[in-house]
Amino acid sequence: MAAALEEDEIDNDDYYSLLNVRREATQDELKASYRRLCMLYHPDKHRDPELKRQAEQLFNLVHQAYEVLSDPQSRAIYDIYGKRGLDVEGWEVVERKRTPAEIREEYERLQRERDERRLQQRTNPKGTISVGIDATDLFDRYEEDYEEISGGGGGGGGGGLPHIEINKMHISQSIEAPLTTTDTAILSGSLSTHNGNGGGNINLALRRVTSAKGWGELEFGAGDTHGPLFGLKIFRNLTSRCFTTAHCGLQFSSRGIRPGLTTMLARHLDKNTMGYLQWRWGTQSSMNTSIVRDTKSSHFTFAVQLGIPHTFIMMSYQYKFQDDDQTKIKGSVKSGFFGTVVEYGAETKISRHSVLGATVSVGVPQGVSLKIKLNRASQTYFFPIHLTDQLLPSAVFYATVGPLVFYLAIQRLVIRPYLRAQQEQELEKQRESSASDIAKKKQEAEAAVLLMQESVRRIIEAEESKMGLIILNAWYGKFVTDNSRKHERARVIDVTVPLQCLVKDSKLILTEASKAGLPGFYDPCVGEEKSLKVLYQFRGVMHQVLCGDTEALRIPKQSHRIDNDS
Repeated sequence: MAAALEEDEIDNDDYYSLLNVRREATQDELKASYRRLCMLYHPDKHRDPELKRQAEQLFNLVHQAYEVLSDPQSRAIYDIYGKRGLDVEGWEVVERKRTPAEIREEYERLQRERDERRLQQRTNPKGTISVGIDATDLFDRYEEDYEEISGGGGGGGGGGLPHIEINKMHISQSIEAPLTTTDTAILSGSLSTHNGNGGGNINLALRRVTSAKGWGELEFGAGDTHGPLFGLKIFRNLTSRCFTTAHCGLQFSSRGIRPGLTTMLARHLDKNTMGYLQWRWGTQSSMNTSIVRDTKSSHFTFAVQLGIPHTFIMMSYQYKFQDDDQTKIKGSVKSGFFGTVVEYGAETKISRHSVLGATVSVGVPQGVSLKIKLNRASQTYFFPIHLTDQLLPSAVFYATVGPLVFYLAIQRLVIRPYLRAQQEQELEKQRESSASDIAKKKQEAEAAVLLMQESVRRIIEAEESKMGLIILNAWYGKFVTDNSRKHERARVIDVTVPLQCLVKDSKLILTEASKAGLPGFYDPCVGEEKSLKVLYQFRGVMHQVLCGDTEALRIPKQSHRIDNDS
């Protein structure tokens, strides 16, 4: 059964939308809506053979929706799996006496089993490529007179092109291989080179989840620069708010065995704040304490470290914009025995799986650097560019403005057109794949509108007699209101009759669900944002409203009234 659910997508039919009830609707609400639609679509009310056939189809569909939603067990299955979940063989595992809560527990169990099967097939590759660039010749070039003296006035003087070189590279990759549901093997390796000298290493780690509270990991490594390595890592939850980690290792080299030990204690100070205490003993011994606060809109870190050779204090802040691009701006200051470094930068999402960031680093005595970082899925590409060893205003200016201007140009000329074309291709594929289904829904909607005519006539007569609610015009679909998108064609359908048919006692109430599932509706623009626009009359006064596809709607309302001046 679980396998069948994995292979099939959930059916798009929305029984709640068809009956125009809330997902939390009571049995009385379901029964009232069902009786109303039965009176509308009952086959015996139509003498024309074609109308009778269409009414029978819609009547059966409404009856099917009511049967599912009125039965607690079937409704729980439908809420979790959708319509197709009801058709899957094997639901005998869910006994009729089970409650909806027990059915949801069964679903969660099946989900865990499916996740475990997927885990067996996952390698979770991760990689990093770092390319260090020395561009100091752009700002720290030799003086002209010095070059003339040393070079005798020959050829490559200060008027030539600046010399930019790649002075270091680092490549690392790791993969995970699940052995059992609790055991995982992790294979990783790296290659590095700096100013013509390089080396590499390879590591194998075996991790076992010992319980819900912890795991342990054995690590074996070898390389041409550090020699063999043996290590042990342990993670343990001490309480629901506190955990600890420990890492001990033995590094074998020509100089002997170098042991190392790192321990860390972490605690939740509140919902969004963590406190860390770390102690490291070995070649670079240190003690570190830090506080990290992470919220929906910001990230703050404060850290102090006492150690050999590095002692410092550091503070950083990151602000997260609540936009589609997930843009973040950040700044930090770090000061210690090595000097002082100030960093500021930003990052933004440029595609579904890619995040681009740039950081400017200004320090004494480090100089000025520009760091560009691209995350693509689980791969990271890092380009640190060293611009100058001195604090030159020109280097800071170009490091700040240059990437911003370049990004805006690429965003406008390359990224946006590419994403727009990609989105159009996906929409076109979606339209093609759903064309037959939409054609069927359109026929059902047109048939429903024909069956509604007589009922709508009676409803309008009753509403006119008491100056009630009259739907004058209603459209559903994609509206083009932005002047910059006038070239796009609006795709809407007339839903005046279906909406008038839903009017009862001078009121129209639509629930929070896609309106494409309402009787007499269908989706005229698959995959695109849709709205409902209604022009109606109440108490002889004109009203108008525009609402989103899944927004609830209740009319009449005073706020919808159209002033005489307009």
